[in-house]
Amino acid sequence: MTAFGVSSMFFHEYTTDEIFSFAAQAGLDGVEYWLETPHFWLRDLPAGEVLAVKKAHPGIHTLTVHTPVLDLNPCSINPDVAEVSVDWAVRSLEMAGMLGAAVLTVHPGRRTAKRPPGDADFARFDLYIGRLREAAIRDSVTVAIENMEPAVNSLICTPERMREVLDREPWLKFTLDTSHALAASEETAMEYIRLCGDRLANVHISRVEKGRLHFPLDESPAIGNILGALRDRHYAGGLMLEIDDLNFGRPVSSSGKTAILSRDNAFMRACMAP
Repeated sequence: MTAFGVSSMFFHEYTTDEIFSFAAQAGLDGVEYWLETPHFWLRDLPAGEVLAVKKAHPGIHTLTVHTPVLDLNPCSINPDVAEVSVDWAVRSLEMAGMLGAAVLTVHPGRRTAKRPPGDADFARFDLYIGRLREAAIRDSVTVAIENMEPAVNSLICTPERMREVLDREPWLKFTLDTSHALAASEETAMEYIRLCGDRLANVHISRVEKGRLHFPLDESPAIGNILGALRDRHYAGGLMLEIDDLNFGRPVSSSGKTAILSRDNAFMRACMAP
């Protein structure tokens, strides 16, 4: 059954309990929990607390986890940065299992220099994927790699490249980030679904506005088309609203954020209805 949820980072400044409460108030039934959520990340990773909050909000029946990425890069040219980034991805898989998450989303990394990736960068990527593969074999959590926005140093930012990786790694699934895809074009987003929809395990959903990423859906026709394509493929994974509140240009209250989520939730459900 499709889960309609939100990234915990939309409520960056709130506690875990408040985040789950706001999601429930908006009528959502899922949360994508970023391990870098400050209330978790800066308090020695209290996994038991997250489990207790999840139990206290039975209406939030789907939890996915996002591995730390904000200052990490598993394909970094700096071997120390690469090592700690890969270690955190593997550790995140274990933590996702502890939290009862269905899916762990990971980023593919990037070339450190803003130049096209070369053989050395792809070799580091292969080492990273190899470590994840070894860990995933021992774990029941689905690992899904996310497409990134078009950038000269990106390792996976086209549907064709994503398909190559998925064909080579049959254990690996796919997280579609609609905003990253729409940064190229609506056609690119639809091509991700066409080429890689059979491996789709999670969706980060938001729109693009004037080249900027991660805006609320606001009944966007492009998002409506994407949701229609997912519906037609009988997609039944998570639809996780990934909205950057810095796009609003002003502080937004918790009630304001909850109202945004309520509107986007109603739009998603209408688009996914049979």
